[in-house]
Amino acid sequence: MNKNLIYPLLIVIGSSSYGILSTIIKLSMEHGFTTAEAVTSQYVVGFMLAIILFIITQRALPKISLKGFFVIMISGFLTGTTGIVYGQAVHYLPASLAVVMLFQFTWIGLFLDCIIHRRRPTRPELISLVFLVAGTILAAGILDVDLSGLDWRGWAFGLAAAFSFACFMQFNSKQVEGISTIGRMTVMSLFSMIIVLVFQAPEIITTGKLFSTSLLYFGLALGFFGIILPIILFTIAVPKVGGGIASILSATELPVAIVVSVIVLHEALTWIQIIGIVLVLFGMMLPTLYQHRKQSAKTDNHLIVNEKSTL
Repeated sequence: MNKNLIYPLLIVIGSSSYGILSTIIKLSMEHGFTTAEAVTSQYVVGFMLAIILFIITQRALPKISLKGFFVIMISGFLTGTTGIVYGQAVHYLPASLAVVMLFQFTWIGLFLDCIIHRRRPTRPELISLVFLVAGTILAAGILDVDLSGLDWRGWAFGLAAAFSFACFMQFNSKQVEGISTIGRMTVMSLFSMIIVLVFQAPEIITTGKLFSTSLLYFGLALGFFGIILPIILFTIAVPKVGGGIASILSATELPVAIVVSVIVLHEALTWIQIIGIVLVLFGMMLPTLYQHRKQSAKTDNHLIVNEKSTL
């Protein structure tokens, strides 16, 4: 596989793992657990898994600068705040609309990247956003949702979740010297767990509920797919592709969430949603395909120049 496509693929896999989480949380609720308990188990067990991986794979403590530590700490906090405020959005809004609000991180992340790096969005990026927004609305099935009378706090928390995730992408795109991928993930999971314990359900630890019930199994699944796998893949790939493109590629979370809910929870899937999924996937792939084509053209031109110089 072309190495230029490996890093976008890693982001797609990482964001796809996020798409599994909503179904796991719904399954945990069917077993009598609250959303706050499920989310808290995700971050607590995720941190435990990270510690185990760190002990197994690392021989020494990382040596990083204060600035690098600050970047990782903020990334961890943003991971936790995204989960917290998105949960509040789901509380005040229909689930389908809450998903749409979360996915505003695609354009927020792109424009944050443009502001930070003082650049203009490229034409493929803007075209991609059009497909993503249109596809998200269709895939989430909100055309039949009555928007009148919805609590303004739901809109506010939804936008906050989108902004928090977009900021996470930007901070995670910064390279930090002196720390491995596993070490970075461990530090991030520590700070995300801290902020979740403050605002969610810390009693699952003090009462022993996490370790004495089936909540532990849900925590293992949520911790792996919501902490370990995506953070490792994002830590590797986001610095290579940039925060703007990473935000667009992460849109694959929505189609995966819908497909998994259809397979596991037997939820209905309409043709309009299928069309929306296709639009999201096309919009997600467009910038990467453009970059790949541009890189291939540069390579071909370079080969032609070399051949002429040889002759």
